[in-house]
Amino acid sequence: MEIKILGSGCSKCKKLEVNAKEAVKELNVEADVTKVEDIKDIMKYGVMRTPAIVINEKVKMFGKVCTVDEIKKYINEEM
Repeated sequence: MEIKILGSGCSKCKKLEVNAKEAVKELNVEADVTKVEDIKDIMKYGVMRTPAIVINEKVKMFGKVCTVDEIKKYINEEM
């Protein structure tokens, strides 16, 4: 599973990354959590507001910081 955090590196983006890693840990799933900070790469996903979370190349949410439980739900949708 591939999880991408889209954002410029702001505090909200960093918090979303922390929450994503915690969700992966709690679910005990194999996943690569990476950060995408290049605006051109972010725009390829059609995301105009960050932070955003992309799981298996599907945008799951943008414009807010997801909770760990929300991210766990998104991960389960992709399993």
